[in-house]
Amino acid sequence: MGQPEVISERQTGMRLVRPTVASHLTFTLRATLALMVMFSLLRLALFIYNRDLVGNTPTSTFFEAFITGMRFDIRAVVYGIAPLVFAIASARAMAARGVWRIWLTIFASITLFLGVIELDFYREFHQRLNSLVFQYMSEDPKTVMSMLWYGFPVVRYLLAWTVATWVLYQVFKRIDLASRPSVAGPQLAAWYLRVPVMLLVVVVCVVAARGTLRQGPPLRWGDAFTTESMFANQLGLNGTLTLIKAAESRFSEDRDNIWKASLPVDQARDIVRSMLLMSDEKLVDADEAAIRRDYTPPADGTLPVKNVVVILMESFAGRYVGALGASGNITPYFDQLSKEGLLFTRYFSNGTHTHQGMFATMACFPNLPGFEYLMQTPEGGHKFSGLPQLLSARHFEDVYVYNGDFAWDNQSGFFSNQGMTTFVGRNDFVNPVFSDPTWGVSDQDMFARGNEELDKLEASGKPFYALLQTLSNHTPYALPKDLPVEKVTGNGNLDEHLTAMRYSDWALGQFFEKAKKSPYYKDTLFVVVGDHGFGAPDQLTEMDLHRFNVPMLFIAPGIQQKFGASRDIVGTQVDIVPTIMGRLGGEVRHQCWGRDLLNLPAGDKGFGVIKPSGSEQVVAIISDNRILVKPKEGDIRVYDYKLGASPRADRIDQPADQEDLRKRLESFIQTATKSLLDNTAGVVDGKPDTKSGG
Repeated sequence: MGQPEVISERQTGMRLVRPTVASHLTFTLRATLALMVMFSLLRLALFIYNRDLVGNTPTSTFFEAFITGMRFDIRAVVYGIAPLVFAIASARAMAARGVWRIWLTIFASITLFLGVIELDFYREFHQRLNSLVFQYMSEDPKTVMSMLWYGFPVVRYLLAWTVATWVLYQVFKRIDLASRPSVAGPQLAAWYLRVPVMLLVVVVCVVAARGTLRQGPPLRWGDAFTTESMFANQLGLNGTLTLIKAAESRFSEDRDNIWKASLPVDQARDIVRSMLLMSDEKLVDADEAAIRRDYTPPADGTLPVKNVVVILMESFAGRYVGALGASGNITPYFDQLSKEGLLFTRYFSNGTHTHQGMFATMACFPNLPGFEYLMQTPEGGHKFSGLPQLLSARHFEDVYVYNGDFAWDNQSGFFSNQGMTTFVGRNDFVNPVFSDPTWGVSDQDMFARGNEELDKLEASGKPFYALLQTLSNHTPYALPKDLPVEKVTGNGNLDEHLTAMRYSDWALGQFFEKAKKSPYYKDTLFVVVGDHGFGAPDQLTEMDLHRFNVPMLFIAPGIQQKFGASRDIVGTQVDIVPTIMGRLGGEVRHQCWGRDLLNLPAGDKGFGVIKPSGSEQVVAIISDNRILVKPKEGDIRVYDYKLGASPRADRIDQPADQEDLRKRLESFIQTATKSLLDNTAGVVDGKPDTKSGG
């Protein structure tokens, strides 16, 4: 077995240890078990903290999720013990127990910290840690820190994390002491015997980290989705691993999240054209641009309006809007307004973050894998044929009124590049009723200033368009001390969120009360839409449809007489610009990735392509009451869904339209991605279309 190696205190920097392979493997195995227990406890904490999402799911389903989670956990643990495994080749490395105790404590502490963060992250987004973490980190640090400080019990979390880190160190210390060999123990095996043992352990670790014995790819995101409960499926994942995967995708040079083409270019383009082009639209620049077209809306579909005001409501979830069937009286003012206009009852945001809501609504470009934060990427510098281009070409004046800082999400940079010229943000408000240290002024201040700015534009005598964006309904939900509405109770963890939503609804009502007294009101088309929804206890499909379902309301003179009071057409935010242009009338050249929802062929129930924010690479296409969900890797699932007072989603196995839906979805993503990368998503020869701004 070879001569024993003597390791002195001077060589190792710690008390004398006679290392053996057996004692080192014992130390490593016990440390592995300790880390596995820690990850299981973190999963249990996540389960308990978000237990309101359990619903009617049986206990056996969550037992399955915990078993699945252990498969993901072992991969994370392998990362942690890898240095100890390779240390088998060196007696000096095995003897450095103090170093390994510190390393294991650091590794465990970091993953524990991520687990603590994930408690509230999951409650807010219904996703495990993903690229949203890096997105927030890349924003203004002062705002992010303020949001965390005022929105969450930071001190309590940090104290708990500190104490837990100390406990972890003591655990690894005891494991070390309990697994040390005695002075009279066996001699250390020679290096030529240790190396094969190390290689054998490496093989075991690789197999364990793969999480599966199948040929092909190792354990993947889709392998956690084994049940009908979205909460259980998400529990099966490991937050540390999802964050690592997000980091790899976000910072990789080849932008792994961008979906590769799956269909011939011409076939995908033709499918998209059949999806978007209507009979009264004519393709232009067909060899260069996928869907650039000329559109002259039918005269009988226009409205007697000259101005456009888009109101983007923060977190205005359709699940809690009374006009869409919700109880609780959360949105009484919007509910009343819906009786005066045209309400779309099956409407969806293109993403689950305000960032996507802004560019989808105003630039009519979809939320694509790899480009979830389009306004901050080089491609965000392209000219899109959205509302700023189309109406600036018609010499409309403009204003963008917002509670917060326009540096957030690069709003000023993106929208000024698209053609907007006037911005009113948090630093432009004088003596606001309430100013939040994180986000800025309250919704009632924003709307009051919006009234003033619109009156100024009316006085100029020129047509105008405006974007008014709310913010109070966002964590940390800092609202005026004396609320003008009653606080919401009886909804558990959602009470604070729903109170903020009720307050935003009240502020919206105050805006319209003033607007109706202004001369411009009778000449204006108002569009009220949510930027995205938020999670509810009842999750619909892997996409968590409640996070996408938002109300969309058009208010304008004569709109109900021409189009009725409601439409159940499926639409998303990319349909807003072409629908607006259809009401204004006149020929327009554009390349919107949506359609005029009030000029669809008879029997057309609409469609929409949606994707969550962050690095979760799953997309879906909604068509009528059917939704097809497709992850980048994993099985396609198809559901029949229902919104309103009694929402539900029923899994459909191998429906006849699955292949058609899949091709439409993949064609849409592939063609839109190519158009973006080729810079043909709304430009002509590198410049805005001089004909009409497209």
